[in-house]
Amino acid sequence: MQYDFTTKPDRAGKDASAIDSIGLSPQAPKPPKDGFSLIPMWVADMNFVGFPGIGESIIGRVNHPAFGYFNPRKEYYGSIIRWQKVRNGVEGLRPEHIGYENGVLGGVISALGVLCSRGDNVLVHSPTYIGFTGSLANSGYHIVHSELIPDGRNVLRMDFDDMEKKIRENDIHAMIFCSPHNPCGRVWEEQELLMLSELCEKYEVSVISDEIWSDIILEGHRHIPTQSATDYLRDNTVALYAPSKTFNLAGLVGSYRVIYNRRLGDRVKKEASLSHYNNMNVLSMYALTGAYTDEGMKWTDEMCAVIEKNVRLAAGYIEDFEGVTLRRPEGTYMIFPDCEGWCRAHGKSMDDLETACWDKGVALQDGRMFHGKYSLRINLALPTLYVEEAFERLRKYVF
Repeated sequence: MQYDFTTKPDRAGKDASAIDSIGLSPQAPKPPKDGFSLIPMWVADMNFVGFPGIGESIIGRVNHPAFGYFNPRKEYYGSIIRWQKVRNGVEGLRPEHIGYENGVLGGVISALGVLCSRGDNVLVHSPTYIGFTGSLANSGYHIVHSELIPDGRNVLRMDFDDMEKKIRENDIHAMIFCSPHNPCGRVWEEQELLMLSELCEKYEVSVISDEIWSDIILEGHRHIPTQSATDYLRDNTVALYAPSKTFNLAGLVGSYRVIYNRRLGDRVKKEASLSHYNNMNVLSMYALTGAYTDEGMKWTDEMCAVIEKNVRLAAGYIEDFEGVTLRRPEGTYMIFPDCEGWCRAHGKSMDDLETACWDKGVALQDGRMFHGKYSLRINLALPTLYVEEAFERLRKYVF
């Protein structure tokens, strides 16, 4: 490999929530017992050495010591257009289709402010990313869940009959769509998107598509942008992207929306401006342009190969954990194993199980907040050596 994916950076005391929040936040794992080092596998960020082009781009800008008001450079839009064309086959994307958002969740709320009234029902698939749960509830929207269900091959699918029933009974005209799905890792197939489009068009439902994970696609799968699936979805979807998951840039803040419908785009732009605080940071602009390059694509491909290797490794261990099942993710670097069988067989609660993992330094995440009643959410974006060490500890001391 050209880039370093074997070194785990020492992030302690370097403003990393995954490390510095251990034992301090109510949602964080507890510290390990004496004799065990911490392996961070909960917060959805990476424990890899970052792509060097990002730092080079930022440092080049920092060397000019003025940071006043600015407008986004044409290179910012050009980098996004080229990235989407090369990575996802997107044609016809222009600068006027692209808008800035401080974060994907902020973009979700901006879009809902145009598509809904406060108190409206919004369709969301379950399991559900906790960020959707919190941001929608805090903004006065009511979530109606439609559960993903396994097919005959144990692949989670959208339940279109249930979705139609919920849309009709709850007067729903907006839905949150996660592509790839977080936390389950589904990469949606073309036929699924066609069926989604048909259902949404039938009931005049607009789609807010969170595609922040769309660069992290595993072997044998292909991301299809929601807006590329049909004319209806192109014209009635607010798509949200960011380099933050791909390149571990969440701390720099900065995402972007893609909207092709001019009227919808103008209204969302206006809604996003109302706080007078949804403005681009000059260094996040340089981070994106430093990331969205040919070399950044090579780094991303190598990173995905490491994630694929880590998923295979983790899945091999989990196969031997009696009472634990895993649907292999098709994208993202998270896995979402179900531990119901193990808990019932051993008379243990999920609290008991999580504490046992945390005690041995495997700092994984509670899946219940994502509506996985017996699930763990585990981040595999770290060097393979540490993934192996974590699962060896789980094999030896927990399962």
